[in-house]
Amino acid sequence: MMADIGSEVWQQMSDAAWQAREGAYVHGKTRVGAAVLTSDDRVFAGCNVEHIFRSHDVHAEVNALGSMVAAGHTRSIAVLVVAERERFTPCGSCLDWIFELGGPMCIVGFQQMRNGPVEKLLAGELMPHYPA
Repeated sequence: MMADIGSEVWQQMSDAAWQAREGAYVHGKTRVGAAVLTSDDRVFAGCNVEHIFRSHDVHAEVNALGSMVAAGHTRSIAVLVVAERERFTPCGSCLDWIFELGGPMCIVGFQQMRNGPVEKLLAGELMPHYPA
């Protein structure tokens, strides 16, 4: 069962993620923003930071989770990823981090346009065979 997170909190996360997305450093065309929510309602945001050697890219989800950890938190209950793309989810590496710092019950939301609808799934639904 998904945690009950109010629409005002999702809006706060959306605003933070879209704002962070504005600062994305990209070599390609896709700017991505992310926001994570802690159990005490703190929101941390991040954007993608791309490197000419693509294996060094920092994804928005990891950037936001890293900001959360740097502020002294180690548990996320929700992650919102925003990008002007049609269907997308976090990559496998980002999902590894979401599982590490949020677990299978962490809600992962996706938003294709500012103030648009948020599609939500549990991390465990995105990677149902992830080791416990």
